[in-house]
Amino acid sequence: MKKLFIAFALTIALVSCKKETSTPNTSGNNTTDTTKTSNDVSITGFDCAGVKVTGTLTKDKAANNVTVTLTYTGGNGKTYLTKSHTSTGVTGLSATLLAGNLANGEGTLVYTISGTPTTAGTANFSIILGGKTCSINLKVEVVSQNPTSGYGPNITDTEGNTYKTVYIGTQQWMAENLKVSKYSDGTTIPNITDNNQWENLTTGAWAYYKNDAANNAKYGKLYNWYTVSPTTNGNNNVCPTGWHVPTDAEWTVLTDYLDGLTVAGGKMKEVGTTSWDSPNTDATNTSSFTGLPGGHRYYDGSYGGIGYYGLWWSSTESATNGTWTRSLSSKYGNTYRGGSGKSYGASVRCLKD
Repeated sequence: MKKLFIAFALTIALVSCKKETSTPNTSGNNTTDTTKTSNDVSITGFDCAGVKVTGTLTKDKAANNVTVTLTYTGGNGKTYLTKSHTSTGVTGLSATLLAGNLANGEGTLVYTISGTPTTAGTANFSIILGGKTCSINLKVEVVSQNPTSGYGPNITDTEGNTYKTVYIGTQQWMAENLKVSKYSDGTTIPNITDNNQWENLTTGAWAYYKNDAANNAKYGKLYNWYTVSPTTNGNNNVCPTGWHVPTDAEWTVLTDYLDGLTVAGGKMKEVGTTSWDSPNTDATNTSSFTGLPGGHRYYDGSYGGIGYYGLWWSSTESATNGTWTRSLSSKYGNTYRGGSGKSYGASVRCLKD
């Protein structure tokens, strides 16, 4: 009787040990469960061909708002817990499914991609749930770098005027003066020819040099500063969509790249004396900015400087009644940073956002 009791107790102990033993995660290579999924979660299959991806993965940039939506069939309505899968191929990424419930039948799962890929190529994920596997491949792109010199693609304003563009250092500039008479949203900018009216304006306006439309094709229009400032033009943009009037600081980036104000002017001016008055000092146009002497309109509405002088707005105020500008001259090889009254008329060069 004593032997029988000992044998019965040993059997109970063995059964208890067997119940306490857990099964290791066998969900597959490069797949980790942050918390275990219930054993009774099941589906009949994934629609791997119908995967929907939102967002873009870029080399050396943290994934942001990138998701993968995966459809499944035959869900049994059970609860699944949070699950994360790491990438192969391009590494450094994770696809995470937050805890939720399967549908009874067909449903979708949304995986959020996180991490920073350090190479371009394809990031591969092996998604495992309910005993089924789906391989997902996500492209990791390289951000294209603009060249530091040479012409870029032409751009078109809201009226259909087309402009050459040029890369200069880290920036992309229009290589021609602006000609448009409407803001990018289609709102008309008035053409003011009367001198008294021009002088008293505090809203946007433009004019041809000496009110002669023949000057438009080569030199573009002259705009008062109220046209280029969002604070005075109703938050409109005179430049094509995706472009803007440069700030004073952005003009400085340009001239610094061209070795400073004292020599930048020659590198920004069209060569020769077809447009510029003689001697057009130091003009090489090595930047391809192709600055032209379009002149300007004084605050009183009169005109001057064509052939001798080119003046361009920045969007930055220098004082209550003044703004920062850049100018080029036929007599000098420098670029001049100065202040002009807001009622002046000057040329506009747009800069890519």
